[in-house]
Amino acid sequence: MIITTPHKPSPELEDYASSLARELGARFVPRKQESLTRLRLRYGDGRLLVADDRGLRYYEESDDPLYFHPSMAYVRVKRMRKGEHDPLIELTGCKPGDHVVDCTAGLASDAIVFSYAVGSCGLVTALESQPVLFAVVREGLQSYHTIHEDVNGAFRRIQMHLADHNDWLAAQPDNSVDIVYFDPMFRRPMHDSSSIGPLRGLANPLPLDPESVAHAVRIARKTVVMKEHKDSPEFERLGFTRKHANKIAYGVIDTR
Repeated sequence: MIITTPHKPSPELEDYASSLARELGARFVPRKQESLTRLRLRYGDGRLLVADDRGLRYYEESDDPLYFHPSMAYVRVKRMRKGEHDPLIELTGCKPGDHVVDCTAGLASDAIVFSYAVGSCGLVTALESQPVLFAVVREGLQSYHTIHEDVNGAFRRIQMHLADHNDWLAAQPDNSVDIVYFDPMFRRPMHDSSSIGPLRGLANPLPLDPESVAHAVRIARKTVVMKEHKDSPEFERLGFTRKHANKIAYGVIDTR
């Protein structure tokens, strides 16, 4: 993978891009006046990560980048700010002060909603196993800015971990968190967008393991919840009770 910058970057931006290259085991290439297409051809690598003032943009054999954007999460949080209820928050029993673990963070959409719901006295731990996706989202959560400071605070409070969720869950003590959440659905998005489409090439394609669910049940004090397509057989295979909310299907295991 190549990591580069826009044309005429500041020295600080070049240093930042170079440090990302070391973190991700990638090649840092000064941009100079080269186009992204020329860089791909010159180094024989279609994977590009561009670090600029807007955040990180990842390209894979395409001019359609993956980048961080809160998208519908921002819409949902704005509704919550007005006192409206969010179906996922109600279904999980999430309250201020809770510790929520999002095992499949993806672009962190649900982690953002959870983080706003638990507030400054709570905690959201977001796990992502794919290094490039982890870096894009981690940096985005720290730099993305909205006009609402309480929403910005929800972004900043999310604790991202580069980890396989099964390994992470297995290492946790019993009854140590409140809610464990799985969302394999981001790997098969219901709606395409310029930020979601490129996610497909990065996402971990492995199905959810029953062992991961067992560990989740062991450590969760309230609920374990999985989001899937409404006709998915995963609910029955993994022991979840199927529930529906606004045309989205959730599986719930109550551990209380």
